[in-house]
Formats: sequence, C-alpha cells, structure tokens
Amino acid sequence: MTAVYIHIPFCEHICYYCDFNKVFLEGQPVDEYVDLLIKEMEMVTGRHTMSPVETVFVGGGTPTTLTEAQLAKLCSAISRLFPMTKNAEFSFEANPGDLSISKLQVMKDYGVNRLSMGVQSFNNELLKKIGRIHTVDDVYQSVNNAKQVGFENVSIDLIFSLPGQTEADFEDTLTKALDLDLPHYSAYSLIIEPKTIFYNLMQKGKLILPGEDAEANMYEKLMSTMEKHGRKQYEISNFAKPDYESRHNIVYWSNEHYFGFGAGAHGYIGETRYANYGPLKKYMQPLQNGDLPTFQQKELSLKEKMEEEMFLGLRKVAGVDKAHFQAKFGQSLDATFANAIDKTIEKGWLESTPESVRLTRRGRFLGNNVFQEFL
Repeated sequence: MTAVYIHIPFCEHICYYCDFNKVFLEGQPVDEYVDLLIKEMEMVTGRHTMSPVETVFVGGGTPTTLTEAQLAKLCSAISRLFPMTKNAEFSFEANPGDLSISKLQVMKDYGVNRLSMGVQSFNNELLKKIGRIHTVDDVYQSVNNAKQVGFENVSIDLIFSLPGQTEADFEDTLTKALDLDLPHYSAYSLIIEPKTIFYNLMQKGKLILPGEDAEANMYEKLMSTMEKHGRKQYEISNFAKPDYESRHNIVYWSNEHYFGFGAGAHGYIGETRYANYGPLKKYMQPLQNGDLPTFQQKELSLKEKMEEEMFLGLRKVAGVDKAHFQAKFGQSLDATFANAIDKTIEKGWLESTPESVRLTRRGRFLGNNVFQEFL
C-alpha cells in the first residue's frame, strides 16, 4: 500500500490540550507555505517510483483554515503528483465552523471523499474550557453542509476525561454524537502533554480532572454504547460501521510504509523513519534553497521493527497476526516475545490464539502498560 500524509500547521486558535505541530494562522506566510509544500512533494516524487496511492490524509493543524484558492492549489497538486487507485481514501481533517459549502465543494471536486472533524464535546461550556472556538450548533451546521455537498464518509473525534466533565455529560455527548448517525467515530482520553496550556495549568495545581475511576467508566460506556449502536471497535479509540474503518490510520497501526510531507511531518519508507523540521522557518528555508526539509532519519534494526509491529499492531482489536509476523520478519512471534506474552497473559491484559495475539477487553484500558512490555 502507498499512503501519503500531508501536514497543514495553521490554526485560527490554539486548543489548550494540543501538542501537534501548529502555529496561529494570523500573519503567517500561508501562500508561500503551500507553494513550498508542493515543491517538497514534487522533489520526493521525482526521486521515487510511485505506485498508485491508496490513501491520502491531509491533517494539521487545521487544513480547512486554508482559503478556497489555497485548497484548490493544494488538492490540484495532490491529484497531479499522487495518482490514486479507483477506491482510494482521500481524507481531510476539519474543524466545525470552517466547513463552508464553498470549501467543501472545492474538496469534493478534487476527489476528497472522507472528512475527519474535531468535535470533542457536545457541551458548549466544556468546549470553552478546552479552548475550542466552535459551538455545538457549528457541529450540526458543518455535518449538514457536508451531507449537502455529498460527503457520506464523515468521522468525528471526541475527547473524554476533560476538566470538569462528568460521566453523565460524556454519556450525553455520546448520545448526541450517535444521533448524527455517522459511519465512524474516534474517542480519546485526554492526555496532558508538555508544552500545552493544560500542562502549565496542571503544574500550577489549577487543572482539576475527573480521575482514573471516572475515566475508566467513561471508556467502558464508550465501548458498550458504540457496540450497541452498530459501530464496531476496531482499534483502541476507533469505532466504525463495516467498511468505514480509517484505512489511512490502519497503515500506521499495521506498521506499513507512508510518505510524510509538510512541517513536522513524519514518514516511513524502506527501512527508514524520517521527520521534517517543525518550526515554519526551519521547514521552509531548505526548500527555498532547493533542499528537502528532513532533519532526522533513522534506519531501523530488525529488533526495532519487530517491537514497532507489536506496540502499533496491538492497538488494533484484531491484534497482531502470527503468520503475517513470521512472513514479514522470518521469526516466530511466540518465540520472539515469549516473556512479554506470558507476563501480559498472566495479568489478564493479552490473549493468544493460534492465529494472533490481541488485547483483552481489560487490556484495552491499559494499552500503554501492555505496549511497554514489548520494548
């Protein structure tokens, strides 16, 4: 599979929990960034024999902060440089409130067929507390706009265990999210990352979170409610109707190869993982001089590749396939990770069948603890 990730780092507002590579939109050289991003894509495709692309994901930041003209220029370049297979998945991240009919039409005209919308909550007070600038009404309007233009594959992201959030509030958010009858939902527990506003508040003792028990109860409610409404859990945080799983994210969890373009983007080609400069000027300057903006490359050892296969693959509900592992690495999964498998099975976190190893339902609550055992 050939997969492509493209990063747009601009945001109209910086959310309090976000640690992704992003900059405040106002006063930024957006047009020049788009031009240089296209230049990076041209340089890389000129050096590789490209197979037809099966999935493209434009993320951020907020890609839909781009104007219609900027979106058209970017999408035109993507179509030109990355010929896609007949049933390719072409996704854009979006924020509610940014999705005007005109922007949606531009994306639709260039073949975008999936939207991933950062909703986070259906409680306006909570949205303010986490630094979101959209309202619940914006969510409904954006979903209606998308459907009006013809988008059927729409996903929304939710966050639980937010400051001041109760279990009842999260249950209400789930109900309202599912009332939209979308084919895909993602829901993540809030993680406090360094260099975020929430991290600084936590350091000062000013961030009050629901606590571990409430967080676990919210996750249990999430899994049972999604199952009840026909959205099958296929990854720790992702739920979908059949055939609507995120094919792009499955590339990551399956430890497959992908190209990464844009400020702060990562890629994995051949034996090498690489990363671009994150700060805008550092990303743009090499391209202005005719060089690629890569600042880090690492060729993975066999041991590292096998470890990645486990801690990424175990995120999937189906787990890691033993026959695939044997074919890919020439080694038995059971023999290579015997100690880690035995230890996590004993704790009730993992189960092993003749075909695969996978997290138990209990193990899904403690994913990071499980993954650590395989490193």
